[in-house]
Amino acid sequence: MQLTPQQKRHFDTFGFLAFPGLMDDRIADIIAAFEELWSRQGGGHHGQPHDGKRRSCLAPFIDHSERLSTLLDDSRILGIAKDLVGEDFNYMGSDGNFYVGDTGWHSDGWHSTLTHIKIAFYLDPLTRDNGCLRVIPGSHRVGDGYAEHLQRTQGAWDDLFGVPGCDIPAQALETRPGDILVFNHNTKHAAFGGNKRRRMFTMNLCQRFPEAKLQELRDYMAGGARFWVERAYGPAMLATATPARMKHLEQALANDGHLKELSRQAREKMPEPARG
Repeated sequence: MQLTPQQKRHFDTFGFLAFPGLMDDRIADIIAAFEELWSRQGGGHHGQPHDGKRRSCLAPFIDHSERLSTLLDDSRILGIAKDLVGEDFNYMGSDGNFYVGDTGWHSDGWHSTLTHIKIAFYLDPLTRDNGCLRVIPGSHRVGDGYAEHLQRTQGAWDDLFGVPGCDIPAQALETRPGDILVFNHNTKHAAFGGNKRRRMFTMNLCQRFPEAKLQELRDYMAGGARFWVERAYGPAMLATATPARMKHLEQALANDGHLKELSRQAREKMPEPARG
């Protein structure tokens, strides 16, 4: 699979792409593997049943399932990734979630040099009224006055604009199982009106870091310690990796030596792994 020039321009300009029905042929197995993995983990956050009150999160996620790890080998995922973040892109982990209620406006980073993307799988039919992803087109463009204004004022929009988060002008990306959404980590996104068990998981990918920026990579990876992660990837992802898959794992694996100690420190300070 290759993206069209129009799709590439759409992503560069607006910061997201939607692929309706792209994974229809795999979605039944994906959902079964998602539920099986959560069941093995106790059903919710940190080995406890999901209580419907707070988000349950597991990171890494697909890395714990041989079936889900093969998504990184799927020609459709690879085609999107290679066109957006390069032939030698890095897979930067995943998270699986049961979301609860609203998720306020935020970015997953504010990267000024290398492109980071998120591929999102939503496993329930979602509309603007029950928790679909909303994005602010163009909010990812570092250096652009509009995007920089949103970045500087993030967290104060209710007062600044006089409307609640659900009324901020945005694109609502309604989905059904089998669709995937791809967006730049910088893109402002949110969801409103969701139920108590909104199923979704993501894959995070980025451009390969040049040698001069390897400390930046290590600093970025250090954020995984809040999930009590000791290696860049989970066991199933590594145990089933082909040489082709390893190309997208090798740089992070070569730079994750600090995670074990950082995770140990996080366990001493936190009662449970982070929920996001």
